[in-house]
Amino acid sequence: MKSIALLQAAAGLLLCALGYFLANRDAPIVHTVLATAGSCNMPTDVYEPRSGNAVGSVVLLHGLASNKKVMSFTAQEFANQDLRVFVPDLPGHGKAPGPFSPARAEICAAALVRDLSARKAIIPERTLLGGHSMGGAIAARVAANFAVAGVIAISPAPMHSAPEVSPEVLLFPNPPRLAPHSLVLSAAWEPASIKQIAADLVTQSAESSDKYAVIARTTHVSIIFAPATFQAIRSWSAQVLGTNSASPFPKSLPALGCLLGLIGLSLIVPPFLRETTLAKTGAALSDSQSAPPLAQTLPLVFLFATATIALLQFFIPFRFVHIFQADYLASFLFVVALAVLTLHRHALPALKSFPTTGTAASVAAAFLLVLLFAAWFELTFYEAWLTPARWMRLPLLILLFLPWHLAEEILLGSPSAASRSHRFLRFFAIRTVLWLALLAGVLYLHSGQILFVLLIVYFVLFSILQRLAIDVIRAQTRSAAAAAIFGAILLAGFALAIFPIA
Repeated sequence: MKSIALLQAAAGLLLCALGYFLANRDAPIVHTVLATAGSCNMPTDVYEPRSGNAVGSVVLLHGLASNKKVMSFTAQEFANQDLRVFVPDLPGHGKAPGPFSPARAEICAAALVRDLSARKAIIPERTLLGGHSMGGAIAARVAANFAVAGVIAISPAPMHSAPEVSPEVLLFPNPPRLAPHSLVLSAAWEPASIKQIAADLVTQSAESSDKYAVIARTTHVSIIFAPATFQAIRSWSAQVLGTNSASPFPKSLPALGCLLGLIGLSLIVPPFLRETTLAKTGAALSDSQSAPPLAQTLPLVFLFATATIALLQFFIPFRFVHIFQADYLASFLFVVALAVLTLHRHALPALKSFPTTGTAASVAAAFLLVLLFAAWFELTFYEAWLTPARWMRLPLLILLFLPWHLAEEILLGSPSAASRSHRFLRFFAIRTVLWLALLAGVLYLHSGQILFVLLIVYFVLFSILQRLAIDVIRAQTRSAAAAAIFGAILLAGFALAIFPIA
């Protein structure tokens, strides 16, 4: 077994090394400054032009639940065209302090552009405003009130309602009138209503120089890494600013590199967890409880979830957490967990099962994993390292997420009472029911919690990795309490990394 673990760890390290190389090869010249315009205090990455001589500038804005690191690949493309690129962390995102609101993000972005112009860091008539999702919408809105050379809005967030887009999910209440030389791009695999709203920006514009295009075989996220997107961007930059349309494409592959590293870490983590969390002799006798029937569990969980979402329409108890839409998630899971734990109170672990050496080892392992994965994302794709403001919220979020993870362990039963595949299918079914309830809240109750839809891929990936790690902890410690605390720490770290500070 040790030889297998060593081979597994070696393979994981090789994948991490390859991922880091792919994500960082041909790295551009970047330095970070603190933009204080409008009292917004936004750390801003400045990408220098490839040749060293700037022929123009770009102010590039990221999307909701994103940060400037995600936009680095697009920034490299502009820098290769001999443009100087400014990429800020908008309020509450990445390293920028909160509070976040869409309106404040727009105000801060406008203040940054005006300040750069006042300092002669950009020449407006030689500057493009660009952005993705929320950032694309903000770029269009800022350009409507401050004349620049042009706009590139990639999958801009919708700014007017439609049959499938309720007013509650709009970040901005009304669309701007597009500035001259605005390019609006949509992903082919976005909902038709979202594409139509983006197209309306151009069709309702009075400027004949504006253009709308759909990028084939892309999603809302993958569009910012697609070669066809860069072809469209390059063509537009050449048309508006006269840049070189034959400049080289970026050689780095941050999304692929990050994914390879995640696979590598997934190979390394299980042996690490097995070594750091070992069960005491005879502890297996205390963890042999069978799970309740799935046919009974799923309808009850869905009933509790839908009732909770109806309740949250009137009052979100943990709004004081001040994490954009994560306060809703914490309230949702907490209330659902109370119902589940009340129903299965006979299965609750004894209080003495919480303060054990296995639990202490699990807590230490969980924090190490949060730091490890945050560091990996920081190195490749996404600024996930927690800032002091986020660390301060971590203990509270752990406490709020703990009841749900304890309820989930009860619903899944002991690993000794069912096969690993059976427990995983139960877990996936329960999480799917929760997500369907959240989706129903967005579609039918107009809760406005759109991030649970937009970030579904991230939630699925996280849930799978989290469950695989929790199962190792449960099997090693034979403790539902240790597994629940471990899972709560991981979810709290994930939520703090991905949701903006409100």
